[in-house]
Amino acid sequence: MARHWEDAWHYANQIIDGEIAACKWVRLACQRFIDDLHHGHQRGLAFSPEKAQDILDYYNLTPHIKGEWAGQSITPSDWQTFSLVNLFGWYKEDGTRRFRSAYIEVGRKNGKSTFVAPVGLYMLKEDGEAGSEVYSAATSRDQARIVFDAARDMTRQSSLRYHLQAYNHSVCHEASASSFKPLASDSDTLEGKNTHCAIIDELHAHKNRRVYDVLELSLAARQQPLLLVITTAGSDRTGICYEVRNYLTKVLEGVIDDDSCFGMIYTLDDPEQWKDPDQWIKANPNLGISVKLEDMQRLCQKAQQNPAAASEFKRKRLDIWGAGEDVFFNMELWSRCPALASEEQLQTLPCYFGVDLASKLDITALVALFCDQERRYHLKVHFWLPEVQTDDQRSGKSHHVQQLYKAWAEQGLLTLTPGQIVDYDAIRQTINDWADRYHPLEIAYDPWGATQLATQLAEEDERVMTEVGQTVKQLSDPMKEIQALIIDGRLHHEQHPVMNWMMSNVTARVDRNENVFPNKDTPDNKIDGPVALITAMSRAMVKEAPDDGYHDTPIPDFVMTG
Repeated sequence: MARHWEDAWHYANQIIDGEIAACKWVRLACQRFIDDLHHGHQRGLAFSPEKAQDILDYYNLTPHIKGEWAGQSITPSDWQTFSLVNLFGWYKEDGTRRFRSAYIEVGRKNGKSTFVAPVGLYMLKEDGEAGSEVYSAATSRDQARIVFDAARDMTRQSSLRYHLQAYNHSVCHEASASSFKPLASDSDTLEGKNTHCAIIDELHAHKNRRVYDVLELSLAARQQPLLLVITTAGSDRTGICYEVRNYLTKVLEGVIDDDSCFGMIYTLDDPEQWKDPDQWIKANPNLGISVKLEDMQRLCQKAQQNPAAASEFKRKRLDIWGAGEDVFFNMELWSRCPALASEEQLQTLPCYFGVDLASKLDITALVALFCDQERRYHLKVHFWLPEVQTDDQRSGKSHHVQQLYKAWAEQGLLTLTPGQIVDYDAIRQTINDWADRYHPLEIAYDPWGATQLATQLAEEDERVMTEVGQTVKQLSDPMKEIQALIIDGRLHHEQHPVMNWMMSNVTARVDRNENVFPNKDTPDNKIDGPVALITAMSRAMVKEAPDDGYHDTPIPDFVMTG
């Protein structure tokens, strides 16, 4: 049965209404689609039913090439229809397609190759690009050929063969000098591409980021390119796949504003429920179609008897990522925190500064933490970054992080300082400006890397500086206190995009006594702002503790506290 673009609308509403079981990320993606249909025009977005229908109609031309449906036209599943309608239905004011990148994570046997092969063929000829270069990329040539071979055989076994030329190693549209080829990570010809569409299969298996980065950069010359990743879960949370996944989760949560990024993550909300058949559809939207319930039950039984089989079942069939830490702060509750008090009110409240100067080569964070009479805290932030860190060739950062830094700098949310290292004079000037305005009781700092700045602020500017060592003993209680404040809705903040991003990067190392220490999954997931906040909170908890009649030995209020 042919699909209609409105099927995507119905699918999204069924997900939101709970008629179809789905995880948090799928629900957020569906809500995003519905919200954008109502309000996207306010951001210069337009939805074209005709374009969305065009890609769905194209699937009528492409046949299944294997199995029980071989020879029949492909009918995209509900979840596939939803993805296609989003990818090809949304446009920007200039008439070019909205989404430039897509990340789709789904369990094995959900028809990934059959789903994405027609996308490559469509981008080859029907997208209006002369000299279109389409690639199916993977870690090995055999893996790269899975999607390509499906596309080639679809061409040979359908009416597409009258318009396209299907060779063993390429599918071509010679009239427009366009081609579709497999591409492996070890290929000698990986560089020098002018890619219109790149389909990266099983990104989790890539041991390095070369393929993704090269193809992403090769899209730059195209007007409406598409980088489509389709993968199952992996185990390396420091690799490129988890980085791309992590970026998407922040887009879906609204932590990062990126209208060019689309994605669907089919997984379980609670990995501990992996044995429950009612949960399996969350990672297997094709359950009952290409994914057989009996097969899942058999594999699950085996997994319960064998730890190695359990790991395999969880990752490949339920998209549960391997070992890693969960985000410590509840970002949904963080997004609902009350607004920051007025500037006039802030200037009347007790205040503590926290400074994180972890590296001269990276972000420096300053927070001002205020406490009102109702024991509610108010948070104000400022960030600096050496200008070189926005340079694609010199920073060493991932492309995603560079783009974030550039956008935040343009919006005035991140202060760039000239040169390769952060400008201490600029930081000192801002700290003094804030101190003149808010009169902090203490400026708390990590002595590692910040002693010179602290000495200048103390001796020359007569600021009260307090060392807070970055140890579990010093940071565990304030970190837990911030968590509690967020849950209680007693932490007011500005919804600052940089701080939002950093808070969503915080994981926790937990010791046997349940003490916690701030951590991050990857070097690019910066947490300087939260660390500065925790540092400031450590002093506020000492000074603002309720008077319960017990008085410990007072902390000397002299300039340099050890």
